[in-house]
This record gives sequence, C-alpha cells and structure tokens, in this order.
Amino acid sequence: MKKILLSVVMLMPVLAFSQRITGKITQSGNSGPYIEIIAAKDQKRQSAISDEKGNYTLKLPENGTYHIRLIQDGAEISTSDITVNGDMKQDFFVEKKQEKQIEGVTITARKKLIERKADRLVFNVSNSVASQGMDGAEALATTPLLKVDDNSGISIAGKNGVAVMINERMLNLSGNELVAYLKNLRSENIEKIEVITTPPAKYEAQGNSGLINIVLKKNQNLGWSGSLTTGLQQQTYTGTSNSATINYQNEKLRASLKLRQNKSEKHSYENYAIEGADGLKSSDDRRDFGNGLGGGLSVDYQLNPKSNVGFIYEYGVGHSNMDITNTSDYFQNGNYTNTLSTYAEHRARNQQQTISAYYDLKFGKRDNKLSITGNYFSNIPKSLIDFTTTESSGDSFIVRTPSTVNYKIYSGQADLTLPFQFAKTETGMKFTNFDNNSDISYQNFTGGNFVTDPVKSNVFEYNEKNYAAYLSFEKDFNEKCSAKAGIRYEYSTVNGNSVTSGQQAQNSYGKFFPTAYITYKSNENNTFSLNYSKRINRPGFRAINPYRWYINVNSYFTGNPLLKPSINHNFELSHVYKGKLSTSAYFQRTVEAFDQLVNLQGENRISTFENFYNQNSIGVTINYSDTFFKFWEANYAADLSYMETKVFSTDAASRKGSSYDFNFQNNLSLNKSKTVQLIFNYWFRLPSNSGNVYMDFAGNFTSGLKLNLMEKSLQMNLFVSDIFKQSRSRGEIYYTTGTHYYNNYYDARRLTLSATYTFGNKKVKGTDRNVRFDEKSRAN
Repeated sequence: MKKILLSVVMLMPVLAFSQRITGKITQSGNSGPYIEIIAAKDQKRQSAISDEKGNYTLKLPENGTYHIRLIQDGAEISTSDITVNGDMKQDFFVEKKQEKQIEGVTITARKKLIERKADRLVFNVSNSVASQGMDGAEALATTPLLKVDDNSGISIAGKNGVAVMINERMLNLSGNELVAYLKNLRSENIEKIEVITTPPAKYEAQGNSGLINIVLKKNQNLGWSGSLTTGLQQQTYTGTSNSATINYQNEKLRASLKLRQNKSEKHSYENYAIEGADGLKSSDDRRDFGNGLGGGLSVDYQLNPKSNVGFIYEYGVGHSNMDITNTSDYFQNGNYTNTLSTYAEHRARNQQQTISAYYDLKFGKRDNKLSITGNYFSNIPKSLIDFTTTESSGDSFIVRTPSTVNYKIYSGQADLTLPFQFAKTETGMKFTNFDNNSDISYQNFTGGNFVTDPVKSNVFEYNEKNYAAYLSFEKDFNEKCSAKAGIRYEYSTVNGNSVTSGQQAQNSYGKFFPTAYITYKSNENNTFSLNYSKRINRPGFRAINPYRWYINVNSYFTGNPLLKPSINHNFELSHVYKGKLSTSAYFQRTVEAFDQLVNLQGENRISTFENFYNQNSIGVTINYSDTFFKFWEANYAADLSYMETKVFSTDAASRKGSSYDFNFQNNLSLNKSKTVQLIFNYWFRLPSNSGNVYMDFAGNFTSGLKLNLMEKSLQMNLFVSDIFKQSRSRGEIYYTTGTHYYNNYYDARRLTLSATYTFGNKKVKGTDRNVRFDEKSRAN
C-alpha cells in the first residue's frame, strides 16, 4: 500500500500539466451518444467518444487553440475552434445528422472485432457476421481463446473450470449444465464477450482459468419485442429445444420474460483398463436421456436519473437419466479372476432457483457509483440408482441407492466506484454462505425387502463461509499507457460433518490475492499488456463429501473431506495488432493441485480426490480474425503449451509434456446481403499431456448453412457436427503402480436444425431519450 501511495504522490506533478475539457454533446435537443470528438493542434491530436448520455472528457497535453471536429458514424457533423487555458467546460450543440444515400453506398463506423483492455480481451459479437444466428454456446465457440464442449464444458486457452457471467452476474452452473443454459441465449442479443484471463480484484479469486463476461445488448427502443426459437437435434436419438423471450421497455421500466424447454437423448460408451499387479478391463454401454423446463423474469426500474432497482428470478426443473450396462473383468498377477456384469438405472431430478435483487446509485459531481446486491441460489437434486450385479459364479446382488442433496448459496455484497481525478478507484466487500446437506442411502435387496447398510450410507453436512474485501486503482497516464492494480483478501471457514460415521473436518484460512495490469498502446495498430493475478481453486461439494457412490458392488467414487484448495499464480504478456491478431504468452504455477485418482485394490476400484502435485505451465495462444474478399470471415486460433508436473504424494507419476490445440472457423457469405452463409469449422488437439494424463488426438469438423429471411426476422440454421467422428476421449493415465487407459465417445456426431423468429417494435421512434439497460455488478 505504501508503494501505491508513493506512486500516486510522484505522479501528481505530471498530472498538474494535463488539461481537461469536459462537457456534453446535445443533438437536436437530445443527448448525443457515441460521437467522436477530435482535437488537433499543430501535430498533436487527441480524441474521445461521448458516453450514452452525451457526456465526454477530453485530455489535452497543453494549453492553446485547438481545432475541434465531431464525427458520427464515420461522417463529420460539426467543426469549431476553441482556446484552452487549463481545465474547462465546453458543450456542443449540433443538428441531427441527415441520412443520405449516395449511389447506393452506405458509410458505417464499426468497432474493431477484437479489442484489448487492461484486464480483458473483448470480442465484439455484434460485429461478427459468423456469430449471428447462433445460440450462446455456439457464439462462445467463435470467440478467441475459448473452446466449448458439451461434456467438459468451457475452457480458456486449454484450461477448464471457467466461470461465466451475464452482464457481470455470475451463473451458478458448470460443465454440461452451463452449456445447456447458454444454448438458450441467442447471439443476436449479445453485444460482446469479454475474456478475462487474469480477473481483477473486484471478482472472486475462485478458479484457475479466468472469467467470461457475456454483455447483452441494451435495447434503445420502446415498446414490445421478442423472439421464438425452436431446434431439433438428431444424434443416435432425437432431441428438441425451444425457447421464447418477451421484452417490454418504457422510459423507466425494463422487463424481460424468458421460457425454455429441452429434451435430449444420446448413446455413449466408456472403456477403462488398468495394467499392473492388479488389472481391470471395464466397458460401459450407456444411454443418456433427460428433459428440462425453465423460465426467468428480470425487472429493472429507474427510480430517478441517478438510481435504479432491479429484481431477477430464474427457475428450472429437469431430469437427467442414464441406463448403463457395465462389464468388468478382473486380473491378479496377469491371471483372470472374476467378471462382474452390472445393469444400472440412474434417475435424477434437479430443481434450481436463483433470486437476485440490487440497488444502484450514482452520486456526486463525478458520478460515483454504489451498487448493493443480494443473491440466493438453491439446487435440490434427488436421485435413485438401481443396479443389479452378477458375478461369473452366477451370484447376483440387487442394490438401491436413493439420495437427496440440498445446496443453498446466499450472498450479499456492496461495490463502490469512485472516479477520482488521479485514478479510478473501486472498493467493496462480500459475504457468501454455502450449505450442502446430503442424505444418501445404500440398500441391499434381502429377503424380499431393501435393507439399509449403515456402513455404506451417509448423512453429510457441509458449511462454508467466505468473507471478502477488495481495493483497486485504475489510471490512464496518457492516451497510450494505462495501468490497474488491486488487492483482494478472502477469509474462509469450512465445516464438514459426516453424521453417520462421526467423521468431522474443520478448516479456516485467509489469503491475499494481488492483481496488476499495465497496457501500452504504441499506435492505432498495436496494443501491449502485461498482467499478473493470484487465484484459488476450491474443491466442489462432491469432491469433499465422503459418501460412496457405487458403480457396482465393488467399485465406487468417494469424496475427501480433508481436501484443500490449490493456489495459482498467473502471468500473461499480450499483444493485439489491428484488432485482428491477438498473441498471448503465459506462465502459470499451481501449488497443491488436486485431481481425481483411481486405485485398484483386488476387485475394489476406488476413485477419490487428493492434493498430490505441483505444476508449472508455459505457453502461447495466437488468434487471428479477419474478413477476406468481403465475403469470407475467418477466425483461426492455436494454443501451444509445455507443462511439468511434480507429484509429492500418492502413486501418481510425475510428468513432462506439451499440448497443442488448434481451431479453424470459416464463414462464407454467398450473396451481397449476407443472408445465405456456409460454415466450415474444425478444431483439433494433437497428442498432448496434462498433469499425469496423456491425451490422444481429438477433433471435430462441423459444417452447415445459415439463412436470414423476412428482412432478417427469421433465421434458420442447419449444422452437422463431428462429421468424421473424431471427437473421442482417448488416452493414458500414469501411476507408479501401472498405467490406466481410457477410450470414451459421447455421441458428438449430430444434425442440428434450428429456427429463430424475432418480432416486435424494433423501429419504435417514441423518443430519442436514452433508456438503455445498465446492469451493474451482481456477481454471486
């Protein structure tokens, strides 16, 4: 903190020589948003853009007479000369720009497709033709640095465990649940996607892969609007998805109602083998099927020009089912000993709801901002697993494992933004409480009845409390250089209690999480940035719960209540060229990392989690996005990395190795209006290493057709995914006691047909007053 204050004091003499012009642009009696102001004097040239209310701030290096030009949509709308002598206020009054058509030529000013800010990479979805007519998951897949997979979820530059926010409100979903939610968003409603590889102090320190913030468009029109989407997926089986959105907006109230439905079914298989003193060959033939219903209501009301309140409610219910036939052959010292044949029926029902309420206030001459948010999330999954296991001797075992789990998360936070002249300051605090109560029973079918086995059953109670506070500073030193630095402190208490076994685990820890960023824009074409962040990766509830989830009578998964969080140090050096080429070199050190381990003891296959390794990773990510010949939009990406893993406990083996991921996306417009487009996308991973795991080649080639009809009110998509059936999960896991092999496929080849119809008051001209939705931080 002393160093930060000393830096500020040293900067004060420099800042004293900076001149500032502030004011407002008024156009035909209304505010003039997003108008570029250019001030020129001799060879010096400075520029700024007015905000959504027409306000602007222009920094100048010296006093004198400047020639001022106002630019809107690429056209000059006003010029004037002003004399500057210190800080001053200057308003501009201009007439509304007349739209003229000159020989059919339209001049438009667009943002760059890729922009680099101090702490994030911004992908402007609304400027990408290739990203239109898609669902939210597909739009993420076209974003630089990101990869979306139905099974493993979302990753940034090859790292999983990514958290996703909508307008900076955290989604409490992960893995395939997160992907399913994103499929109900439409890319037409997304303004931009922000990839935050090293999150600043304002955000929670949880997670080692960064954050994704999806910024939705802010509708300026008044009245009603909406969309209807229906989709059909053909894999081995047929699946459907439907969604409807209705929006209403007047000068004070903004409301949105969303409904969604989905039904899916697919065929998958999994093969697992262990070679060592004890051996195993296991194969699963699996059918996954399920459905879901959900809806959400969001309301934002402007109390006055300086404050607004909001309420968000989301509810979802669904079923996730599996029918599995498993065959497991066991070996000891190379000799066959037994075969277990198991048929299992998994039936699960989830019921989720999220409630958020917030109050935002602007105050003071500099528009200080205060945001107060409360969140509540609950998930009540209930499951019933019935399985029958038959040994090679003919003996059979019938088992039932009913379970009820109750997750509850609630939080409260306050965020304060103070845009001081010396630096923009952000500070805040947050409290989060996690409750996980589970009751899982193991019942043997004996004498015509199911009898509970108390040794294999468990009631588990878990509570975690997190307290956090942060402070950050952001400073633009000049038009070329800016910096941001912050510190976050989090204190956690953890209590786990296995009521059945009497096993208890208690822990408490507090840690500081510093972040630092510096960005240098050498010219209009080149932007450099250097970032650092420290983060924490806490284990999930299932990884801590000591209950045993049985696959058959001898194989089970169990959590580890003594599991500790891991710490990650992230360094990143990035460069963006002309908003098209983005290059990032990164280094990550992970301390006390945890992962799942499999151990075979005779015929008992045990899967659990442990902290067992430290890892250093270094790599480079390259992304190039451009448009060729006016009809070919391309996005090419590569992530190349090298890792070194040091195992400090267990039988896992230390490893070194490289990883290679590539993604090629091509969108070809077949007519001038770009209403007919062809898609050719291919991602693949060469044989790679991660931790103590070797991963074989995997890929996915997708092709399709997109149509925009009825003046772009109707959008139709036809895609075929994984045409060459390369999206397999194959590899080896290395232990000092032997090698484990896996070969899985999750029915990734599919035909997708979808249609979206947009309706409503898209061209209402009731007023030119800005009524955009400006949702603040509501991170859960």
